[in-house]
Amino acid sequence: MKETFYIKITPDGPYLVYGNPPIDQEIIVPNEKGKPWTYKKGKHFDCKEEPCALCRCGETKNAPFCDGAHLKAEWNPKETASFDPILDNAQVTIGPKVKLADNKTYCAYARFCDAHGSVWNLVTKESEEDVQLFKHEVEYCPSGRLIGWDQKTGEIFEPDFKPSIGLIEDPQLAISGPIWVKGGIRIESANGKSYEIRNRVTLCRCGCSSNKPFCDGTHASADYFDGIPEE
Repeated sequence: MKETFYIKITPDGPYLVYGNPPIDQEIIVPNEKGKPWTYKKGKHFDCKEEPCALCRCGETKNAPFCDGAHLKAEWNPKETASFDPILDNAQVTIGPKVKLADNKTYCAYARFCDAHGSVWNLVTKESEEDVQLFKHEVEYCPSGRLIGWDQKTGEIFEPDFKPSIGLIEDPQLAISGPIWVKGGIRIESANGKSYEIRNRVTLCRCGCSSNKPFCDGTHASADYFDGIPEE
Protein backbone atom coordinates (compact mmCIF):
# COMPACT_ATOMS: atom_id res chain seq x y z
CA MET A 1 0.00 0.00 0.00
CA LYS A 2 1.35 3.40 -0.99
CA GLU A 3 2.48 5.63 1.86
CA THR A 4 0.43 8.83 2.10
CA PHE A 5 2.34 10.96 4.61
CA TYR A 6 6.03 11.13 5.39
CA ILE A 7 8.77 13.68 6.13
CA LYS A 8 12.16 13.64 4.45
CA ILE A 9 15.06 15.50 6.09
CA THR A 10 17.40 17.18 3.62
CA PRO A 11 21.13 17.06 4.47
CA ASP A 12 21.60 20.79 5.12
CA GLY A 13 18.17 22.26 4.50
CA PRO A 14 14.49 21.96 5.34
CA TYR A 15 12.06 19.19 6.22
CA LEU A 16 10.21 18.04 3.10
CA VAL A 17 6.65 17.07 3.99
CA TYR A 18 4.78 14.72 1.66
CA GLY A 19 1.03 14.09 1.53
CA ASN A 20 -0.08 17.60 2.58
CA PRO A 21 -1.15 16.84 6.17
CA PRO A 22 -2.94 19.76 7.87
CA ILE A 23 -0.60 22.30 9.49
CA ASP A 24 -1.85 24.48 12.35
CA GLN A 25 -0.50 26.50 15.23
CA GLU A 26 -0.97 24.65 18.52
CA ILE A 27 -1.04 27.29 21.23
CA ILE A 28 -0.42 26.23 24.84
CA VAL A 29 -3.23 27.37 27.16
CA PRO A 30 -2.78 27.49 30.96
CA ASN A 31 -5.26 26.41 33.62
CA GLU A 32 -6.58 28.61 36.44
CA LYS A 33 -3.28 28.11 38.29
CA GLY A 34 -1.27 29.37 35.35
CA LYS A 35 0.11 25.94 34.45
CA PRO A 36 0.09 24.57 30.87
CA TRP A 37 -3.10 22.52 30.54
CA THR A 38 -4.38 22.26 26.97
CA TYR A 39 -3.92 23.52 23.41
CA LYS A 40 -5.99 25.74 21.16
CA LYS A 41 -5.73 25.93 17.40
CA GLY A 42 -4.24 29.07 15.93
CA LYS A 43 -3.44 29.98 12.36
CA HIS A 44 -3.87 27.32 9.69
CA PHE A 45 -1.29 26.98 6.92
CA ASP A 46 -1.84 25.61 3.44
CA CYS A 47 0.98 24.05 1.48
CA LYS A 48 0.96 25.38 -2.04
CA GLU A 49 3.23 22.68 -3.42
CA GLU A 50 4.29 19.09 -2.82
CA PRO A 51 6.51 18.43 -1.05
CA CYS A 52 6.04 21.25 1.43
CA ALA A 53 9.36 22.60 2.78
CA LEU A 54 9.37 23.50 6.48
CA CYS A 55 12.25 25.48 7.98
CA ARG A 56 14.58 23.69 10.38
CA CYS A 57 17.40 26.26 10.70
CA GLY A 58 15.28 28.78 12.61
CA GLU A 59 16.16 31.71 10.37
CA THR A 60 13.31 31.84 7.86
CA LYS A 61 11.34 35.05 7.49
CA ASN A 62 8.39 33.09 6.11
CA ALA A 63 7.69 30.69 8.99
CA PRO A 64 6.90 27.89 9.06
CA PHE A 65 8.11 27.53 5.48
CA CYS A 66 11.69 27.45 4.26
CA ASP A 67 12.80 30.60 2.42
CA GLY A 68 16.38 29.51 1.75
CA ALA A 69 17.79 31.17 4.87
CA HIS A 70 19.68 27.97 5.76
CA LEU A 71 22.10 28.71 2.93
CA LYS A 72 23.48 31.72 4.82
CA ALA A 73 22.61 30.86 8.42
CA GLU A 74 25.26 29.84 10.95
CA TRP A 75 23.84 26.55 12.17
CA ASN A 76 24.73 22.89 12.34
CA PRO A 77 22.28 20.73 10.36
CA LYS A 78 23.87 17.42 11.37
CA GLU A 79 21.49 14.77 12.68
CA THR A 80 22.68 13.37 16.01
CA ALA A 81 19.62 11.50 17.33
CA SER A 82 19.58 7.76 17.90
CA PHE A 83 17.54 5.46 15.68
CA ASP A 84 16.79 3.25 18.69
CA PRO A 85 13.16 2.96 19.87
CA ILE A 86 12.37 5.60 22.48
CA LEU A 87 11.70 2.97 25.15
CA ASP A 88 15.18 1.47 24.83
CA ASN A 89 16.76 4.34 26.75
CA ALA A 90 13.81 5.34 28.94
CA GLN A 91 13.75 5.32 32.72
CA VAL A 92 10.77 3.29 33.96
CA THR A 93 8.88 4.03 37.18
CA ILE A 94 6.28 1.53 38.38
CA GLY A 95 3.50 2.79 40.64
CA PRO A 96 0.54 1.07 42.30
CA LYS A 97 -1.88 1.87 39.46
CA VAL A 98 0.19 3.14 36.55
CA LYS A 99 3.64 2.86 34.99
CA LEU A 100 5.76 5.65 33.48
CA ALA A 101 8.55 5.54 30.91
CA ASP A 102 10.58 8.72 30.56
CA ASN A 103 13.24 9.39 27.92
CA LYS A 104 14.58 12.84 28.82
CA THR A 105 16.50 13.15 25.56
CA TYR A 106 13.26 14.06 23.80
CA CYS A 107 11.99 16.81 26.12
CA ALA A 108 10.20 19.59 24.24
CA TYR A 109 9.80 21.82 27.31
CA ALA A 110 6.03 22.06 26.90
CA ARG A 111 5.70 21.82 30.72
CA PHE A 112 2.45 19.83 30.86
CA CYS A 113 4.25 17.33 33.09
CA ASP A 114 4.10 19.79 36.00
CA ALA A 115 0.55 21.05 35.48
CA HIS A 116 -0.97 19.64 38.68
CA GLY A 117 1.54 17.80 40.79
CA SER A 118 4.37 16.52 38.65
CA VAL A 119 3.86 13.37 36.62
CA TRP A 120 6.79 11.77 38.49
CA ASN A 121 4.88 12.20 41.75
CA LEU A 122 1.51 11.24 40.30
CA VAL A 123 2.81 7.86 39.14
CA THR A 124 3.22 6.87 42.80
CA LYS A 125 -0.37 7.77 43.76
CA GLU A 126 -3.44 5.53 43.94
CA SER A 127 -6.54 7.74 43.83
CA GLU A 128 -8.64 7.89 40.67
CA GLU A 129 -8.16 11.67 40.53
CA ASP A 130 -4.39 11.27 40.56
CA VAL A 131 -4.53 8.55 37.91
CA GLN A 132 -6.59 10.81 35.63
CA LEU A 133 -4.16 13.70 36.17
CA PHE A 134 -1.27 11.36 35.39
CA LYS A 135 -2.98 10.26 32.19
CA HIS A 136 -3.66 13.87 31.18
CA GLU A 137 -0.08 15.00 31.71
CA VAL A 138 1.35 12.01 29.84
CA GLU A 139 -0.98 12.40 26.86
CA TYR A 140 -0.35 16.15 26.53
CA CYS A 141 3.42 15.67 26.30
CA PRO A 142 3.86 16.54 22.60
CA SER A 143 7.22 14.83 22.12
CA GLY A 144 6.17 11.44 23.44
CA ARG A 145 9.02 11.65 25.94
CA LEU A 146 6.52 10.45 28.53
CA ILE A 147 4.66 7.17 27.98
CA GLY A 148 2.20 5.80 30.52
CA TRP A 149 0.36 2.50 31.05
CA ASP A 150 -2.45 1.21 33.20
CA GLN A 151 -0.86 -1.45 35.40
CA LYS A 152 -3.92 -3.69 35.51
CA THR A 153 -5.08 -3.63 31.88
CA GLY A 154 -1.79 -2.83 30.13
CA GLU A 155 -3.55 -0.01 28.25
CA ILE A 156 -1.14 2.60 26.92
CA PHE A 157 -2.30 6.16 27.50
CA GLU A 158 -2.02 7.59 24.00
CA PRO A 159 -4.17 10.25 22.31
CA ASP A 160 -5.98 9.34 19.09
CA PHE A 161 -4.21 11.55 16.55
CA LYS A 162 -4.84 11.72 12.84
CA PRO A 163 -1.77 12.51 10.69
CA SER A 164 -1.16 16.24 11.12
CA ILE A 165 1.47 18.82 11.96
CA GLY A 166 1.36 21.41 14.72
CA LEU A 167 3.51 24.47 15.35
CA ILE A 168 3.74 24.78 19.11
CA GLU A 169 3.49 28.31 20.50
CA ASP A 170 4.05 29.14 24.17
CA PRO A 171 2.64 32.65 24.90
CA GLN A 172 3.44 32.41 28.61
CA LEU A 173 7.15 32.22 27.86
CA ALA A 174 6.86 34.32 24.68
CA ILE A 175 8.59 31.62 22.65
CA SER A 176 7.82 29.31 19.77
CA GLY A 177 8.24 25.58 20.26
CA PRO A 178 8.95 22.69 17.92
CA ILE A 179 7.16 21.15 14.98
CA TRP A 180 4.69 18.67 16.45
CA VAL A 181 4.29 15.62 14.19
CA LYS A 182 1.19 13.60 15.04
CA GLY A 183 -0.53 10.42 13.93
CA GLY A 184 2.36 8.13 13.00
CA ILE A 185 3.94 10.13 10.19
CA ARG A 186 7.23 8.52 9.20
CA ILE A 187 10.37 10.65 9.45
CA GLU A 188 13.21 9.74 7.13
CA SER A 189 16.79 10.78 7.84
CA ALA A 190 18.93 12.50 5.23
CA ASN A 191 20.79 9.18 4.89
CA GLY A 192 17.58 7.37 3.93
CA LYS A 193 17.07 5.51 7.21
CA SER A 194 13.76 6.00 9.02
CA TYR A 195 13.41 6.87 12.68
CA GLU A 196 10.99 4.94 14.86
CA ILE A 197 7.42 5.72 13.76
CA ARG A 198 5.53 7.18 16.72
CA ASN A 199 2.13 8.72 17.35
CA ARG A 200 3.65 11.97 18.63
CA VAL A 201 7.09 13.43 18.13
CA THR A 202 8.58 16.92 18.03
CA LEU A 203 11.10 18.15 15.48
CA CYS A 204 13.52 21.02 16.11
CA ARG A 205 12.78 24.20 14.18
CA CYS A 206 15.02 26.67 16.03
CA GLY A 207 18.16 25.04 14.62
CA CYS A 208 19.76 24.69 18.07
CA SER A 209 18.83 21.22 19.32
CA SER A 210 21.66 18.87 20.25
CA ASN A 211 19.41 15.91 19.38
CA LYS A 212 18.53 16.76 15.78
CA PRO A 213 16.20 16.24 14.11
CA PHE A 214 14.25 16.09 17.38
CA CYS A 215 13.56 18.91 19.80
CA ASP A 216 15.48 18.90 23.09
CA GLY A 217 13.92 22.05 24.57
CA THR A 218 16.76 24.39 23.57
CA HIS A 219 14.31 26.79 21.92
CA ALA A 220 13.40 27.98 25.44
CA SER A 221 16.93 29.07 26.37
CA ALA A 222 17.46 30.41 22.83
CA ASP A 223 14.27 32.55 23.10
CA TYR A 224 13.23 31.32 19.69
CA PHE A 225 10.25 33.11 18.14
CA ASP A 226 9.03 32.28 14.66
CA GLY A 227 7.50 35.71 13.99
CA ILE A 228 4.03 34.35 13.25
CA PRO A 229 1.41 36.61 14.86
CA GLU A 230 -1.12 34.84 17.08
CA GLU A 231 -4.67 35.01 15.77
